[in-house]
Amino acid sequence: MTRRAIWGLVILLAACGRASPLPDMQPGETGRVVNVIDGDALVLDTGQSVRLVSIEAPALYPRDRPAELFAAESARILEDLTLGRRVQLYYPGITRDRYDRALAHVVTIDGAGPDLWLNAEMLARGGAWVRLYPDTAARGEELLDLEAKAQASAKGLWSSADYRVRDAEAVSREMRGFRLIRGRIGEARPVAADTRYPPACRRALQGADLTLSIRRDARTACGLPIGTEIQVRGYISDLDLDLTYPRHLQVVEID
Repeated sequence: MTRRAIWGLVILLAACGRASPLPDMQPGETGRVVNVIDGDALVLDTGQSVRLVSIEAPALYPRDRPAELFAAESARILEDLTLGRRVQLYYPGITRDRYDRALAHVVTIDGAGPDLWLNAEMLARGGAWVRLYPDTAARGEELLDLEAKAQASAKGLWSSADYRVRDAEAVSREMRGFRLIRGRIGEARPVAADTRYPPACRRALQGADLTLSIRRDARTACGLPIGTEIQVRGYISDLDLDLTYPRHLQVVEID
């Protein structure tokens, strides 16, 4: 056996003996990061595009509009953490989206620096928010805690007034993108019959032009009493906020 083969076997045995940093997830591919698309997407030397699940960074290349505020800074954070480093993917649920991107948590493994759980690191540094989906929501509470600490310290995007929690009354038609909103539940609004993927229900927010479109997985929110104060996160477009996951809505407790 050649010296190179022996050294490769040593590395393999060491990797096999290493405890998984995310034991509740399925280990996936490894590769070297050769490109960072934005603060929640990268490309490996295998050609595989990877979407870091459970986080949402400001879009650097949104369709038909300029880059979002803090998008370049967010991408730079991920680039500084990953470019040229070997990583391993971990799958909490479904593994691919419709664009054939891997939907994964990503951990650095090369010894060139500390092992980093990149999804969590982006939240801790204020480079992204939490955005959960039912099929990939593992570790959601842990990620929300990291986001809350970054928010309290005004790190990264949380230093901008545009990304802090905003009152529903202040949302204008021009606002678009993933946001955190605070308001009070209003009356039910009609669901268009010709909608291809209709929500479970739609609810007004009191005193605001913004409407909640509540999807099937979050349909328990359809029954909230009028006047309930909430904090909600989701994608806003044309004065419509898309609520996709129950944990994206919190009832604000009043002392």
